[in-house]
Amino acid sequence: MSDDVAPEPGFRGLSAERTKAFVDAVVAIAMTLLILPLMESVGESAGNDHTTWEWLVDQRDQLQSFLISFVLIAMFWMLHHRLFVSVQRITPALMWITVAWMLTIVWMPVVTALTGQIADDALQKVLYIGPLVVASGVLLVTRVHLARHLGLHSASRKDLRLGMSIDLSMIVLFLAALAIALVFPPVGYLGLLVMFLTGPVQNVTARMLR
Repeated sequence: MSDDVAPEPGFRGLSAERTKAFVDAVVAIAMTLLILPLMESVGESAGNDHTTWEWLVDQRDQLQSFLISFVLIAMFWMLHHRLFVSVQRITPALMWITVAWMLTIVWMPVVTALTGQIADDALQKVLYIGPLVVASGVLLVTRVHLARHLGLHSASRKDLRLGMSIDLSMIVLFLAALAIALVFPPVGYLGLLVMFLTGPVQNVTARMLR
């Protein structure tokens, strides 16, 4: 990536503050919706006179899905928040890119309920992990857009390159997790543990970008 791109003369764009607030609200609602299937199951268990332990056993898959999805959404929000801290203006194109990213986030409560309540299959894994790949890809597109429109933000080229290396490493690892889940069905969503390799993979992608 070249460091000699200059800001567009006179280019201002729209204020990014309302977009940032909207993104935060969408993420907060998505994280809240994750809990709804568990709330409904409490009433069902109470109606069947189940004990707390019986509820935990019955809902173990839903609890696992909830925790994984909660952590993933929180992780994506942190990445997006850190990126947009330096953004002061926003173009219509960047706004639509952000809307695309939000679509991947609001999908998570739906597929989380699906994984916890419907028998596991290959399509279910694609519907769960696939959007995570897309979310990482959209973040990468966001950084590329910002790199081409320096008048929108105060982030340094170094910070953008670092973020791109993180996005690329996440794309690679989410694809690896999807492959593991499909090839080794018993492993299932535990394949997402490969995300702990983000650091080493990010170091490789960072060298590639340099």
